[in-house]
Amino acid sequence: MEQLYLNDLLLFDDYSNVKIKFNQFNGDTDPMDEYTKNPDTINNGWLFWRTVRRYFNVGESVICLLKVDYDIWLLTTIKSITKELNVENGINYEGDEILKYKPYFGRVLVKFHKDFTTQVRYAEDIINQFEVLQILPTIFDGDDFPGYEKVRLSFSQLETIISRNKKDWIAALENQKAVYLIRDTNNGKLYVGSATGENGMLLQRWKNYINNGHGGNKELNEIVNTQGFDYIKKYFQYSILENYNSRVDKKIILCRESWWKDTLGTRIPFGYNWN
Repeated sequence: MEQLYLNDLLLFDDYSNVKIKFNQFNGDTDPMDEYTKNPDTINNGWLFWRTVRRYFNVGESVICLLKVDYDIWLLTTIKSITKELNVENGINYEGDEILKYKPYFGRVLVKFHKDFTTQVRYAEDIINQFEVLQILPTIFDGDDFPGYEKVRLSFSQLETIISRNKKDWIAALENQKAVYLIRDTNNGKLYVGSATGENGMLLQRWKNYINNGHGGNKELNEIVNTQGFDYIKKYFQYSILENYNSRVDKKIILCRESWWKDTLGTRIPFGYNWN
């Protein structure tokens, strides 16, 4: 099969006035998390942000790419620059989406090896190097459910799954009992919890953590009170140790929860479990 390239889809008449903006992890924030929560955060905020250097001029077109994995990028939007705001350390431009390309936004995955540090390049220099890997059937909204044994989510990722009601994740979690693990990535401390049905299935338990950070747990509540909900949002990570169908007796789950607490040493002072 003949290889398809991004230029085969876009077919700009002239690339001399077209630039490409590469958005990737900046050492603090993962743009993919931001995109799955609200695409406009990337398609406006990240795309048009300026520090000192000016990236664009009025009348230019900009292809916005978001890094998904090693050498893999997602086309999120293409805009024409309509106005410059003369802002430093903020959103410096306004632009309109080029509507004829809209069917590709959030759906086209390309392969490109970025071996330069700058965020913006003229398209004419590199446009023929973007190999189209896949055109997704729907707009990308985060990773699909990978299986219970492979779940490991940041607070932001879990929040996005719940707020955007990702159907595959919701279906997998809403009727499952489980023993789960919460990890504080800042200090390595662990918390083992359970969803027995009496206190809610796994989805409901995790919704409680997204709502208030502590889910009613004494030690986690203390963290929220002393260090703030933002600490939870920044450092907490959620995974599944064991999952069970809804018919499993809660006594079995509570027994396994206690076993994991002993095995991982999650009780105070080494972890966040009070009992």
